[in-house]
Amino acid sequence: MNLRFTSGAVAKCLVVLMLCSLFVGVSRAADDKEDSDIAKRIDNSAKVLEEIMATPDKAIPDKVMKKAKCIAVIPSMVKIAVGFGGNHGKGVVTCRTETGWSALAPITITGGSWGLQLGGQAVDLVMIVTNEQGMEHLLSSKFKLGADASAAAGPVGRDAGADTDIKMRSEVLTYSRARGLFAGVDLSGASLTQDKDETRLLYGHFVPFPDILSGKVHATATSESFLGAVRKYSIQSKESGKNESHSTSVSGSK
Repeated sequence: MNLRFTSGAVAKCLVVLMLCSLFVGVSRAADDKEDSDIAKRIDNSAKVLEEIMATPDKAIPDKVMKKAKCIAVIPSMVKIAVGFGGNHGKGVVTCRTETGWSALAPITITGGSWGLQLGGQAVDLVMIVTNEQGMEHLLSSKFKLGADASAAAGPVGRDAGADTDIKMRSEVLTYSRARGLFAGVDLSGASLTQDKDETRLLYGHFVPFPDILSGKVHATATSESFLGAVRKYSIQSKESGKNESHSTSVSGSK
């Protein structure tokens, strides 16, 4: 009797252990997938910025990159409903600090019927915060473009001139790329918020938007591809501006 009871109990325990190990395995697999999704999104954001800036006549102007307070990229924004209000995408943002560019903050953008006017089924979005007021709105961790923060379709072309000066008065300049076509786009009505779930996955725990973007958090190794692209083109733009100023002063002295 005791032997049978013991054998039955052992069998039940083995079944329970097998189920527990299976559950743990599935959980770990899900966590690994989520981690890889974040890494892929960061790498895709870096790729979008690299590809856009690699074509001078279609790139974000140097003047815009030089003065940028924050840079956000949302790769593969998709339309999830027919008609209106069906646009949704995830990406990352970084802001300038006294010691360089901040760690990345995961973001989500939703809303608006503007998403696919360039003809694609998915679009890459780029947003450039141009001044301190726009940065303050971003740090609030939730704002609506065109309402809480003034937004305008960004000028295109590395050497864009007068049009750039006018549009730089907006707090946020916005761009869209679909099927190879890159242009300024009106994102009015879209809401941008911190992606809290992905923030936890990226840093291991929740970190408030302002802490990340003000430089209080160290960047993860996963973030380096995007941060490297941002450093590359913001520094390149500054050097371009210096060269232009030098050329102007030299020609003036003649």
